Formats: sequence, structure tokens, C-alpha cells
Amino acid sequence: MRGLILSLFLASSSLFANIYVLKPIKITKDITCVIGDFNPPTKSNKGFVSNMCYVDMGDSLVVLDAGPTYNFAKEFYALMKKEYPNKKVSSVVLSNYHDDRTQGVSFFRDLGAKIIGHKTINDDIKKNPAKFTRMKRIMSKADLKNTKVILADTLVDGGYKIKGSKKTLTILKPSAASEERSDIAIYSSSDSFLFVGNMVFNGRMLNYTKHSNVEGWIKALEKLSKVNAKYMLGGHGKRYDKDSYKPSLNYLKILKKIVKKAVENDVNMEDIKIPDNVFKKENIPYYEKLNYNNVSIYYDQLQWG
Repeated sequence: MRGLILSLFLASSSLFANIYVLKPIKITKDITCVIGDFNPPTKSNKGFVSNMCYVDMGDSLVVLDAGPTYNFAKEFYALMKKEYPNKKVSSVVLSNYHDDRTQGVSFFRDLGAKIIGHKTINDDIKKNPAKFTRMKRIMSKADLKNTKVILADTLVDGGYKIKGSKKTLTILKPSAASEERSDIAIYSSSDSFLFVGNMVFNGRMLNYTKHSNVEGWIKALEKLSKVNAKYMLGGHGKRYDKDSYKPSLNYLKILKKIVKKAVENDVNMEDIKIPDNVFKKENIPYYEKLNYNNVSIYYDQLQWG
């Protein structure tokens, strides 16, 4: 009965214009992704600022991140059904707990999909309620209709496998914490494809938060690079070549080296200068503001522990 109701709902909703503009990109024969806006969530992008994918497992589809709203997930699902009209979504894997990746889960839960996240993800959601208020500030009630904060029902660690009839996805946890504790990567060996979420930014400045760990982030990227996948797609940015992680890794190494040296030499945070690097040279949006925030947060971590 639930499936029938949802089918009728989807059919009726198709009579109305889509809220989002989703342009599918075929990474491999079985993996399709959409690329989010490079800006933070705004009224115009309606929270669609992150990359999401779906994978044809043979007997079902697996979704990699669920998007910012119920409506987004509904439109993303319509994209899947257009390509695979007879396949259901068996699982949704959340690469971390952020609202732009998780709030669409409410739609996929209605489909009966399994919601998979790292073993820390539900704690991160519960401990950071403010993270789930920003969409309410920029979107209407209609845009956010049916959007809810939903906890993962399957908590996993590195090594967990999602098996389909023609391929297997493996969860990788390359360090205890990178940008967040709940950061994970999803690897398809048969596609030589890695989806690494917020561990990799390109075309957009990375965001170092109070929960981030520079040592763990560097370790994670170095480990993921050794997987030697042909394709690596981060959470933000349109690059998905095997070297797409390098701008993030280079920046983190520079950040670590210069800020640590400044703290050791009692240099004030305001006087720390991060030289132009590959991020700056690519004319990255919000470089100055986010770079200042990154330096400030890491400086405080070193000062106060």
C-alpha cells in the first residue's frame, strides 16, 4: 500500500515544475552523478551545493548521499527512474552528517531504502542541531515540504560491503576524523571509482571546521590516493580524475606547516600569511574568507587543544 501511495504521489508531482536543475554526468557505465553549485546554500540553488551519485548494482540502485531536501531527493529519484525504470533503490550511503547530504533521506526512507552511515553519524546529527537550521533560513515551507532530519538505520565502519548482483561497494574509513568524524568514502573496484565526500574539494575552497583534524585529513587523503582509483569524485567540485584530491591535500599540508610554525613562534593569528597555492590560482570562490576561517580554527586548536 505504501508503494502504491508513493507511486501515485510521484505521478501527481510530475505535473508540477521541478525545483532543481539536475544534469546527470556518466562517470562510468554504471555510475551517474550530479554536480552541486560551488556557492554555499542560497535561495537560488536551494541547498543543492554537493555532489551526489547513484550506482547500478545489477538488481538495484545504491544512492551516494541524499541531498538537501525531500524535493531534491524526489527529483533525483526521477532521474534514476528515467534511466532505470524497473530498479528500486536498496540503500542510501551518507558520506557524512551535513544537511546538504542527509536531509533528502526522508524521501528515500519512504521508499523503504536502507540508510547507511558511519557509526558516529547519528551522534554527530544529535550533537549539531544548528547544522540543520540554515536551509530553513533560505527556503520556503513549500520547498522544504516533508523534509525531516532522519537518523541512519545501519551504522557501519570501514570494510562494510554493499553487495549487488553484479558489483560490490566497500565503505572505506581512512582515518578517525578528517573534515568530520563521520566522513567515509565509498569504493567500487569494478568501476575503479571512489566517492570521497567532504574529504575532497576542488573548484571550491575546503572548509576546516571545529570538528576537523588536519593530521587525520592528510592521512585520509594519502591513504585514498593509494587506492589508485581511476575516478575520484569529492563532495564539492566537478573534477573526478584520479588526481582530484591533490588541491585539498596540498592546501592542508601548507595550512599545517605554516600555522604550526606560527604557534611555535608566538605569532599572532592575524599575522599568519598562507601563500598563494593551487586553490588561489584557480580563482576559487570565497578563498579569502574561508582561508581566514580555516587558519583561525586550526590556530585555536593548536593553542587550546
